[in-house]
Amino acid sequence: MPKGGGLAISPVVDVEGKRLSLSNLDKVLYPFTGFTKGQVIDYYARIAPALLPHLRGRPVTMKRYPDGVDSEYFYEKNAPKHRPDWVKTAPVWSRHNRRHINYLLVEDLPTLIWLANLASLEIHPSLALGKDINCPTMMVFDLDPGAPANIVQCCQVGLWLREIFEHWGLQCFPKTSGSKGLQVYVPLNTPTTYEVTKPFANALARLLEHDHGDLVVSDMKKEVRSGKVFVDWSQNDEHKTTVSVYSLRAREKPTVSTPVTWEEVERALKKKDAALLTFEAGKVVERFEKMGDLHAPVLELKQKLPDLRTASAAPQPATVDLAAQADDEEEDASSAKASARAKKSSSPRKSSAKTVVKKRRAV
Repeated sequence: MPKGGGLAISPVVDVEGKRLSLSNLDKVLYPFTGFTKGQVIDYYARIAPALLPHLRGRPVTMKRYPDGVDSEYFYEKNAPKHRPDWVKTAPVWSRHNRRHINYLLVEDLPTLIWLANLASLEIHPSLALGKDINCPTMMVFDLDPGAPANIVQCCQVGLWLREIFEHWGLQCFPKTSGSKGLQVYVPLNTPTTYEVTKPFANALARLLEHDHGDLVVSDMKKEVRSGKVFVDWSQNDEHKTTVSVYSLRAREKPTVSTPVTWEEVERALKKKDAALLTFEAGKVVERFEKMGDLHAPVLELKQKLPDLRTASAAPQPATVDLAAQADDEEEDASSAKASARAKKSSSPRKSSAKTVVKKRRAV
């Protein structure tokens, strides 16, 4: 992307032949820094060459903040009915809702700008393509620190993960969450299913917890996460979406989920400085212009996960048998299914009162 690139922001713009009306460009969406909606749109226009390849073909959930990061927000999975006719969608069956949800597909710059104009500060794509929603093209570990732990402790856990994957001859790639933590992506781009990747991620999270229980937890209960890093393996699910690389985050400042090098991760850990892995919108554009897309291999690198029943983990102080972990996971899943079948056969069918998206609020 050439320096100074982007979009001439005005109330009416022509973007690759599509005419768009933009609204409330001076509205402040990040009160602490005064970052406006116009600047949000400008950021997404400038980072589009890096971002769009990571969105194309993937069902997207929007996280919208119409009145800014300090006000109410809502998730939007179904594409708005008022969308332009050139905005593409992908129907995905929802077992919870017993119907198809028409997710947005962000295929081009006009769609990205239209989405940004809706104050969708955060963009959350699926780990799979819409054309094969059950086949994730990658696996993700979301490293979430519980205070007083921060991204520095996440760096240590991320490096342990890298060591395990290197033992298997596999590559993984880090990015900041843009919030508090670090995320590690394992590109696959080969035939697989969530029934493979989710238990695999769970087994590794439990392995890390076993070997480094003073720092790592694999249980998402809030009360056990204080001062530790929660290795969130559950994101590897067809019903979940994960914040995109290069997406803004709804924090005090316009921080971005930013791809980083392992050298940067090591440096932040060595210096114990979380600020070294905090990047705001303008800095991220500069990094892309200078370094290119550090996350590009996640889209192309073809890798296969080892069989947990025959693979061994990298040498560590106390190694858990991964095959046993897989057996436990399979047994747990089988028990859960059997229990569900028994409950269903003994009880009349009831409609679920649970919502698919937590924290959704009317605006």
